[in-house]
Amino acid sequence: MLPDWNDGCVTQIVPGLLEPEAGPSPLFDDEVLDASAVVLLVIDGLGWHQLQARAHLAPTLTGLTGRSITTVAPSTTSVALTSITTGLPPGEHGVVGYRVAVDNDVMNVLSWRTRHGDARERIVPEEFQPHPAFCGQRPVVVQNAPFAATGFTRAHQAGGRQHGWRTLPTLPVEIRRAVAAGEPFVYAYYDGIDKIAHEFGFGEHYDAELAAVDRMVADLLPMLPRGTA
Repeated sequence: MLPDWNDGCVTQIVPGLLEPEAGPSPLFDDEVLDASAVVLLVIDGLGWHQLQARAHLAPTLTGLTGRSITTVAPSTTSVALTSITTGLPPGEHGVVGYRVAVDNDVMNVLSWRTRHGDARERIVPEEFQPHPAFCGQRPVVVQNAPFAATGFTRAHQAGGRQHGWRTLPTLPVEIRRAVAAGEPFVYAYYDGIDKIAHEFGFGEHYDAELAAVDRMVADLLPMLPRGTA
């Protein structure tokens, strides 16, 4: 399956929410665009087909209004997340793989390390990926606390104000606090399903993780003020 650049790709999510004046979005209706606040929760490792096949494990997620969209190619985490936050295809933002060749070396993008160790000083993240994230805005970013200062975070979330969570039940708490404080847009990221899928595949561990994430979303929804999308 190829990316659908015109009618539904992850590159259209953030621009569609933060720059609606740029033109109509194929992804969002007026209820979302007119919301008092928007929470974008990215659940890494959960595809449309995996969710539909396990609807009985995720009644909250499958009960939400939605549609399938395509990701970019390659679809690995480092590439796709950068395309989500910048709204650009990989060929434009330059993060084109899990590992990339840089100055006669190979860098692991997620850890921002080469064979020589931490590469944040030698390969400055904001220079390696210079395009603005979140349409140049500075939203609250809710993600696993240890990710806050990583090279990859600096490369694909530059300007984001980091609010870290420590355990899954605290993720919705951080989101609620940000929205209650008046934030109009909150970007949240959860990586657990992707980790489990890489280590265990699509078996009972994956199912258990999906069920836990669904319960987390079920906890989150009633926490959010009326008018939040």
